Amino acid sequence: MPETTVDHLVSDDETSQRILADDGVVAPAPAQGERPRRGGAGLLRTAASKYALIGVWALMALYFYSQVPDTFGTSGTFSSIFGSQQVLVFLAMSALVTLVVGEFDLSVAAMMGITATVIPVLAGVHGMHIVPACLIGVGAAVLAGAVNAFFVVVLDVSSFVVTLGMATLLTGVAQMVSGSTIVSVSSPGLAKIAIGDVLGMPVSFWYGIALAVLIAYVLAWTPLGRSMVFVGANAEVARLAGIRVQRVRFGAYVTAGLLAGLAGLVLVATVGGFDSSTSNSYLLPALAAVFLGTAVVQPGAFNPIGTMVAIYFLTTGIFGLQLLGYAGWIQNVFYGAGLVVAVALAKVVRDRSRAR
Repeated sequence: MPETTVDHLVSDDETSQRILADDGVVAPAPAQGERPRRGGAGLLRTAASKYALIGVWALMALYFYSQVPDTFGTSGTFSSIFGSQQVLVFLAMSALVTLVVGEFDLSVAAMMGITATVIPVLAGVHGMHIVPACLIGVGAAVLAGAVNAFFVVVLDVSSFVVTLGMATLLTGVAQMVSGSTIVSVSSPGLAKIAIGDVLGMPVSFWYGIALAVLIAYVLAWTPLGRSMVFVGANAEVARLAGIRVQRVRFGAYVTAGLLAGLAGLVLVATVGGFDSSTSNSYLLPALAAVFLGTAVVQPGAFNPIGTMVAIYFLTTGIFGLQLLGYAGWIQNVFYGAGLVVAVALAKVVRDRSRAR
């Protein structure tokens, strides 16, 4: 398993301090002789570690506003930043689910792509009703997630190799199905579920918010979520504690497929079509957001709220730089640099937590 997939994990010392709770999951036990930090300085350090990225985000937005106030400081810019990233939100959450349990899935963008290709091919080209077309499209992504889980969890093949191979396979299948052309579908009902206006934002924006809150709730407040985090921290210790590790890992891959499929559904509903050759271009932004999210809210841990902040942080930076006149290449540079910096920050936070 790649080391970068577990930068959020607790240290071995922390793992040894956990006890089995009454509900059958592992809960943290207090360290002996350790006292919580008190006083303003400790609170300030804690707040700085959790919310520094938000402060940088505010300063960056202020800089762009000072440079191009007539364009950056408009409601249109606000809508462009926050109302256009719904697909990335769903895709990032898909990647996050596997990363939480210590796995790595490089096929999430391709699973999104197969859904976004199948739906317009079935509904637009072959005339199938839009509802079964959507179900089949999302089902294809779920099936791909299950296949990933079978090879990785049951046969114990490297997740990197399996998901990379699956990504290549799905991209090829999508190009075959679509004839390597842009496929589209016209469905007012489908478009309405994604671009209908709610409080000045597309309704799909609120879907993303609801999804992030739901995943945050599951991870923090349910036995399943705590089991997922503990499996990611130390699968062997989790197994000895009675957690069904293989089931948790298998479920994470299937859930990743479902969320990737929903990302493809939202994409088609938003733009009305898809180019199957562009699937992999969505992978880097999703991973960059997930890893950068480990620097906010819950430093060192993969968390959905931090991922949401990272998505809009990166989008703000790219949009602002484009308004300043930089060419389209800035998007790849920004996302690539963001991923490298995010992984480095995650490693620093992990090493500091182990040194305490």
